[in-house]
Amino acid sequence: MKSFRIILIVLLSYLFIGSVYASEGKGLEIATEVDVRDRGFGDTTSTMTMTLFDQYGNSTSRKIRNRTLEGTDEGDLSLVIFDTPADVKGTAFLSHTKKSGSDDQWLYLPALKRVKRIASSNQAGPFMGSEFAYEDISSQELEKYTYKYLRNEDYQGLDCFVLEYDPIDRKSGYSKQIVWIDTNEYRSHKIEFYDRKESLLKTLVYKNYSKYIGKFWRADVFEMENHQTGKKTILEFDDWKFQTGLSAKDFNKKSLKKVR
Repeated sequence: MKSFRIILIVLLSYLFIGSVYASEGKGLEIATEVDVRDRGFGDTTSTMTMTLFDQYGNSTSRKIRNRTLEGTDEGDLSLVIFDTPADVKGTAFLSHTKKSGSDDQWLYLPALKRVKRIASSNQAGPFMGSEFAYEDISSQELEKYTYKYLRNEDYQGLDCFVLEYDPIDRKSGYSKQIVWIDTNEYRSHKIEFYDRKESLLKTLVYKNYSKYIGKFWRADVFEMENHQTGKKTILEFDDWKFQTGLSAKDFNKKSLKKVR
């Protein structure tokens, strides 16, 4: 009887290990397909309204311009420029996303007329007082996470894969992300962010997807809700343009002070 129990334990262990490997393999396969379907966009520009809501529902808005250049050897390059209100006008945020390790990020503060580097230890902090962290603003490169397939689930009438993204960077502010990806177009629809204590911190919902130049899907609304503070930030995108001719020199740290 004792030997039978040992054999049973061994068999169950093998089954568990096998299911874990299968989960990770399928998770990576799905995440890779998400990445592949968005390759080749070249560069994009857009305008954005960022609306900040406090825990009482009071709101303030900012007008922003966005530029992104698709990465090759490393991740994407992105530039965010604030146009209004007056107290943040001229502020610019530059991000050079890395496929491994922490991203290179800089913030130009016009009031001080200087460029401030965002330390890797601070990239989990709030971006310009919003519910988005600095690390949320960077492109989400495939190599930054390990992946687990959890299940299929209906989300607002769409059949979705539900995946767990586990950040490789130990300086990430998250222990994991749970992501809903539709099985038809491989678009993200919802992400739950868990803090380092593995408590639910925030939920991001993507809304109003449109397809551009016959291939590339972009959501026009991002809603990020912080469950621990009761605050919310909504990003509303407009005027998407693709393949406008941007190059790496348009994302140069040295020229950040001259961005218009």
